[in-house]
Amino acid sequence: MSDAERLGELQELFLEAPESAEARLLALVLGFGLVCIVMWLVRRRTLRAEYTPIWMGVAFGLFLVGLNLDVLRWIARILGAWTISSTVFFLGELFLLMICLNYAVRLSQSGSQIRRLAQELALLRQRVEELTESRDVDAASQEVTATPADDAP
Repeated sequence: MSDAERLGELQELFLEAPESAEARLLALVLGFGLVCIVMWLVRRRTLRAEYTPIWMGVAFGLFLVGLNLDVLRWIARILGAWTISSTVFFLGELFLLMICLNYAVRLSQSGSQIRRLAQELALLRQRVEELTESRDVDAASQEVTATPADDAP
């Protein structure tokens, strides 16, 4: 038997390890808890509705894994992972990477919008100052022309 065959058998042994009832229960409880937390946050308007599908998808994935660990084994085989736990960590890292990228894009958009709004505000302030000065000059010129008429006999 070659080393590659022995490694393949060892990998299958890891992937075919018996399911843990505790792990299954934990996945189901976490999935249900995540659904409850997301709904509570949306109801309190702490979490915007646009993020709800993302977190509901995660909760659905937890439920799916809790109901049938074969899905996770199938994903592990596709990825070439040796253990289910390494697959879970990989998928978690991938999810966090996507969340970070999403926030980086939103932060960039917000920065551009803030800069544009600051420029508009500066232009508006300049225009208000110009109008105030113009009004002050008009008021002063009206006072100058109105004063000699009051002194007339």
